[in-house]
This record gives sequence, C-alpha cells and structure tokens, in this order.
Amino acid sequence: MTERRASAVGLVLAAACSVQGGAAVAKSLFPQLGAPGVVFLRLLFGSAALWAIARPQLRGRSRRDLRLVAALGVVLVSMNLSFYESLQRLPLGIAVTVEFLGPLAVAVLGSRRAVDLVWVALAAAGVALLANGGGSAAHPLGIVLAAVAGFFWACYILLSVHVGRAFPGASGLAPAMALGAVLAAPWGIVSAGHHLRDPQLVGAAVGVGLLSSALPWSLELEALRRLPSHVFSVVLSLEPAVAALAGFVFLHEHLRVRAWFAIALVVLASAGAARRRAPELPPDL
Repeated sequence: MTERRASAVGLVLAAACSVQGGAAVAKSLFPQLGAPGVVFLRLLFGSAALWAIARPQLRGRSRRDLRLVAALGVVLVSMNLSFYESLQRLPLGIAVTVEFLGPLAVAVLGSRRAVDLVWVALAAAGVALLANGGGSAAHPLGIVLAAVAGFFWACYILLSVHVGRAFPGASGLAPAMALGAVLAAPWGIVSAGHHLRDPQLVGAAVGVGLLSSALPWSLELEALRRLPSHVFSVVLSLEPAVAALAGFVFLHEHLRVRAWFAIALVVLASAGAARRRAPELPPDL
C-alpha cells in the first residue's frame, strides 16, 4: 500500500511538472504568437487530444448539461487568457503562486475552523511579499492578471464538480475546451498572424496542449484512483514551487530569496488548507 501511495504521489508531481513545463514552453512562444495565439492553439490541440481520449457524446443531453459545458468553456478561456497575459509580465513561479489563491479560496470556502484563518493570513503575507518585494520582476498588472486567473480557476473548480457529476471522465471537459478554442479563435488568429503557417511553432503549440492538458489530466486521474483526495490536494499544493523551478530551468528566471520565501508561504497555506478539508479538485489546467 505504501508503494502504491508513493507511486501515486509521483504521478501527481509528474503532472505538475508537465503542466509547468507546458507553461514554460508556452511563454517561449509569446514573442511570435502572442499570449492570445498560444491560448487559442493550446485549447484547440488540448481539446482535440481530450476528445480522442474521452469521445464525448453530446446528443440527447439536457439543456442544463449543455449550459454547464458552455459555462465551463467560457471560464476556461477566461482563465487561460488572464494567466498567459500575466505570464508576459511575471516570472512563471510568481504568476502561478498568485493564481493559486483561487484553489486556496475554494479550500477554505465556508469553513468554520479558526485554523483556516491562519492559512489565509499566510497566503496573504506571501502575496504581499511578492507584490512589494519582487522588484521589477513583480509587475503590478501581472499580479492583478494572475489574481484574475486565480478567480477563474476557483470558478473552474466549482463548475467542474457539477460537470464531473453530469459527464463521465473528461467527456464534459473536452467540449468545454473546444468551445474555449472557438471563443479564443478571433483574438488568437489576429495575435499569431502569419506565424500560424510556421510548422515548428504550431508543433510547439501542440506540445503545449498535450503537456498542459491531456497528459496531466491522465496522470492525475490515475493518481486519484490510488490516493485519498486530501493527500492528492496536499501534493498538488507544491505546484507554485514546481513552477518556480520550471521557470528557473527552462526560462532562466532567477527569483530573489524573498520571492522564494513568499512562494513557500503560499505552498504551506495551500497544503494546510487542503490537509483536512480538500475540495473535489478536477485536473489542473
């Protein structure tokens, strides 16, 4: 049982590395494709991969089910656009740390435990350190956009619970991502322009879609079969630190000691909030 749990923890960490590696590749494409162009291609290829895996059937679905999918699609494109726009202004580790306030808010939402106020205070202190001590790396608009992305991530989590009850597996997520790609298409096509004809750039965008969507979804789904949800959530709380490491390794983003301390505070707050009161977290997108 210990080996099974250890392997599941490895799967969650591998999923986090996949997501943040995908974000690092996405950021490297911004100079050519722009953030909207990368969002469009990520959602397009990510939805295609998930559609092939899940093979969703929308025919015969109730209006309520279809409205849930439509709402999830709007939230997905809003979350991705605001997050990628924040990445243009912030190091990857800082952007993900601020965005992680969304899942943290869901974890403590409605809680009556006094200890949860401690986690909120720790997270607030971490973000305050990033905002006031990040120097030129912590662009104020980038912080705001990352917080907006966190808000939409919280909406995504809450909506995904209902979509997951109505649709098995990723059969609700795949059409939601496809709708998100359609909504992002006008802005994304204008942003990417003639670079959409570059097979190398488009191939890299395919990799972003797979690394950020299909692969981590598959890994996390397998991990959830082996781990209690609260343990899964605690391990997932390491994602801001994984993002900072990915930014350092792939993008050569060097953070101050103060920024690393701030990230540690948010990780600790997220892990503490998730330890005893874990929400039904869907795969990270």
